[in-house]
Formats: sequence, C-alpha cells, structure tokens
Amino acid sequence: MRHDADLAAWIKLSLVPGLGGQSLRKLLAAFGLPQQILAAGRAALASIVSAEIAARILADLDSSAVDAALEWAAAEGNAVLTLADGEYPQSLLETPDPPALLYLRGRPELLARPGLAVVGSRNATPQGVSNAEHFARAFSAAGLTIVSGLALGIDAAAHRGGLDAAGSTIAVLGTGADILYPQRNRALGERIAREGLIVSEFSLGTPPHGANFPRRNRVISGLARGCLVVEAALASGSLITARLAAEQGREVFAIPGSIHSPHAKGCHALIKLGAKLVESAADLLQELGMNGPPARPAAIDPVVPGLLAHLGYDPCDIDTLCARSGLTAAAVSAMLLQLELDGKVASLPGGLYQRTS
Repeated sequence: MRHDADLAAWIKLSLVPGLGGQSLRKLLAAFGLPQQILAAGRAALASIVSAEIAARILADLDSSAVDAALEWAAAEGNAVLTLADGEYPQSLLETPDPPALLYLRGRPELLARPGLAVVGSRNATPQGVSNAEHFARAFSAAGLTIVSGLALGIDAAAHRGGLDAAGSTIAVLGTGADILYPQRNRALGERIAREGLIVSEFSLGTPPHGANFPRRNRVISGLARGCLVVEAALASGSLITARLAAEQGREVFAIPGSIHSPHAKGCHALIKLGAKLVESAADLLQELGMNGPPARPAAIDPVVPGLLAHLGYDPCDIDTLCARSGLTAAAVSAMLLQLELDGKVASLPGGLYQRTS
C-alpha cells in the first residue's frame, strides 16, 4: 500500500499555485517521484521550471489542505489516484494532458471498464432528454460505462440511463469531488457516488469556476472509447468534448435532429465533419465492435416476443403497452430495450415505439 507521505507529496505539488500539468510532468521526468522533487534544490528546479515556480515548490505550505485531503482519501468509498498508481486508467494516461491526481468517490473499478462519453445541451428538449436516457441505458446494458459531466439536461439524463443497467456511470466534475454541482443534480450525484463513480482532478473544496469545465471535458473524453453528442447548439460546450475526443483518437458520434431545430445544429455540424450518424444503439455498438448486452435471463425470454403482439404495427407508447399487456412500466421498458437492440423495434419521437419486423 502506498505510504501517506508519498500521497502527501503528490497533493502538495498539486496545490502549488501556477504549477500546471505539463510542468509537473517535466519535473517528474527529471527528478522521479514528488518526494524527490520536493527534496531538490532551487537551482535544480529552476532548470526545469521558472524561478518563481521553483520558489513556490520549496515554500512552506499550510499543511491543513494536505491533511484534509489525506483524511478525505482515507474515508470509506473515497480514494485519490496518482499518475504513478497502477490503477490509474490507461485510456486517460495515454492522452496528451492526463491529470496528476484523480479524486474518486464510489466504485473505482469502473475506471477499468470500456466507457462511452454521452454529452449534450444543458437546455435540452424533452425529446433530447428522452433520447439520452434511452440510449445510455442501452449502452450500459451492453457493457459500456456511461461517462458524462453531471450538468443539467443531457448529462443528467445520460447518468440516469447508465445507472439503470450493469455498465453504470462515471460523473466527471468541474469542482472538487466533495462539491456536487449544480445543486439541482445533487441527489443524482449522491446516487452516482453510491452506485457509480464520481471523478475530479480538482482539489477538495474547488468551487465551480467557469474555466474548470473545459478542462473537465478532456477527462470525460479521455475515459471513453468514443463520444456521443445527443443534442447540441453550435456554441455548445459539448462540441469541445467532441473535438477533444477526436484529438485523443476517439470515435465521435452524433444523433441527428430536425433541420429547423437550433438544438440539432451542433450535431449536424459534427456529422458534416465526419462524426458517425447514430439512429439506434446498434449503430454505435457495431462501430465499437460490440454486439450488445449480455444474454437475457431465460425467464424473461418468453415474455419479450409476446410484447410484440401487444405492440402491433402502429406507433405506441409505454403507457398503452402497459395497459394492453398488464406489465409494469419498468418491465415494458426493459423489454423494449432488448427488442430495439435485437433490431425488432425502433424508438420514435414523442416516446413512441414501432415494430420493424
């Protein structure tokens, strides 16, 4: 197990004002681990970074922030990963600017699973929210962990969908891991901390500064094999995440919308630039070389085909299917998901479903 002194040195360096990730990595390359950096002389440090930064590294730091972080990391369900840890996610390590530290709350094993970033507008339409939740649930059932940013709108819907199936979800914050923002998503964030994973590169207590969120986006894309933009205007921050994903060598996907909707213009712009158009969960899963979710329990199999008979060949909503079949909404939703992944049902705008075969 890593000694507290090692982690304390990492945390202390992360708190040095003005010491960015690139400079810290240069110091690590030159001197080794953080304790060796802190033991180096000012002249040696100044050969790598500016004299001002070298002085700050060697200056006495109020130990209360370091002690608080160590105490937080020791609490059940919390952890702090460093670049030197074997558990640090390989996909993020291979990006141009991996964070030196990752503060974690929840299930760290999710970092080792294949991820999919699902992002979009904060001011989403009801259809966009429905699409995000539905698609995220399908991808989570197929074994992908849904990665997003806990923002209002599409992000929140994607997290909810991810939590509904086995892949679960990771929320990457633009605040400290001890601050769930925005307030309206606090309950969702607490659920993610219990059932999924909260991730932040920012020190504890960091408030929601605007500059933090573009930096947060590179971690969202870095933890994922691909990035799906569900709904976005041309000025949406989601396009930043998509651009970063492309720069990191990830696949970029987008769901199209009405040519008259400003909420679809960002997605259409991405498609023009080469993003892959997604109409169904199967489209994306095939691109990533995934065949779909694990086999259904045998007890459910006889019921799923029977739902097709209740569906008929005209568009139908879940409430109507519940009334026709006598099943609960949760059961009908799960069956529709399986049928859609099997290519037998397509989802339509307005929460409607229709047989395709």
